[in-house]
Amino acid sequence: MTQPTIYQNYINGAFEASQQHLEVFNPANQTLLSRVPASSADDVERALDAARGAQKSWAATPAVERAAFLHRLANKLRDNVAHLARTITEEQGKISGLAEVEVNFTADYLDYMAEWGRRIEGEIIQSDRPKESIFLFRKPLGVVAGILPWNFPFFLIARKMAPALVTGNTIVIKPSEETPNNCFEFARLLDEVGLPKGVFNVVSGTGAEAGNALTASQQVDMISFTGSVETGSRIMANAANNITKLNLELGGKAPAIVLDDADLDLAVKAIRSSRIINTGQVCNCAERVYVQRGVADEFIARIAKAMEATRYGDPLADSDVEMGPMINRAGLDKVAQMVETARGNGAELITGGNVADLGAGFHYQPTVLAGCRQDMAIMRQEIFGPVLPIQIIDTLDEAIALANDCEYGLTSSIYTRSLNNAMQACRELDFGETYINRENFEAMQGFHAGVRKSGIGGADGKHGLYEYTHSHVVYLEG
Repeated sequence: MTQPTIYQNYINGAFEASQQHLEVFNPANQTLLSRVPASSADDVERALDAARGAQKSWAATPAVERAAFLHRLANKLRDNVAHLARTITEEQGKISGLAEVEVNFTADYLDYMAEWGRRIEGEIIQSDRPKESIFLFRKPLGVVAGILPWNFPFFLIARKMAPALVTGNTIVIKPSEETPNNCFEFARLLDEVGLPKGVFNVVSGTGAEAGNALTASQQVDMISFTGSVETGSRIMANAANNITKLNLELGGKAPAIVLDDADLDLAVKAIRSSRIINTGQVCNCAERVYVQRGVADEFIARIAKAMEATRYGDPLADSDVEMGPMINRAGLDKVAQMVETARGNGAELITGGNVADLGAGFHYQPTVLAGCRQDMAIMRQEIFGPVLPIQIIDTLDEAIALANDCEYGLTSSIYTRSLNNAMQACRELDFGETYINRENFEAMQGFHAGVRKSGIGGADGKHGLYEYTHSHVVYLEG
């Protein structure tokens, strides 16, 4: 039997042994994978001390030199794709192909953000006074706390650290308790590229201990968090005492609108992908469908057939599976309960609807529910599993009104051949992103941000980069 890996925190350029540990299990078969540090508040503070101590000299380093470290790290990741992808699959349950995509996309993201080393710009503003110049500089915030989710744990390291580092900040990362192994493997490779000590640090642990210590610390200048609304609210409360800048990507309940003139082949393929990719545990993928009455029967029949054909199981035991397990027992039980509640309230089960009997692991059948109504919890609350609730609508106006009637506002999508319909959706859907006739997946050069309870601030592209800076305006006479 393979012995669990023992990981160590990465603080001030060194790996440090810990006295207390958390155990990490494979969600597909519940085997023990590793033991990671259960960091104390003192561990967190030492990591922050290291980041604070390194920040001024790091900020003084030319941005193009800071960027060079990211390029070197990107190449390291590409040289280790197979190992890193397997680590992600083992602890998160993601299918191997998607895990490899995550690693390669992370490397590309590091390169993309590194290219901003020569592109960070300020402004010269016209003055009202003679002989005066007004300059706007962009400067680093200082020390960033990056708190990661478990669903795309590897990519989110880079999404937080790459813009932070290239703009002159230092960072302390706390991975999710569910999926910390990949973050320590990331740190192992980063340690080989010669990054100055203290610029990048990793401390694992619980939210109650390590997370609270990190988000309440006076040493933190910005908190970048991806996760649930509930945890985001607690982080806001912790940050309030120090008025710490927040960048929060929280929940989603993305509507997909399918109109009578839609290309149903495209709509079925894209929406099915949204529900099975990463086992439906993706905040920006379609979580509810509003289908126009004229194509409703055909769409429901076709999406149910496609979902039913999904191959699922343990990704490491069967390389042909398209969908792995849920992350843990709590996630599995939540999805099962939401489906049962919806059925009790009148939703019609078309396919799936049960915990999958695969022995060990947290597997749920791909599920389609028709006859859903806006007042049902399954149409309003985040499912985060392979379940697709469907409601029939008569007009685009009705669909947009129902789509906007939600506490979340991250992403949305519409399937139509009409430019007028597409443009109306652009004008009236109140979401951070809208995808037209394509799958819900953002580009690194875009800006991934939500409204309402989906978060504060955003990530990616120029606008995401500048989240990690503050402006300094200088008035110069002479």
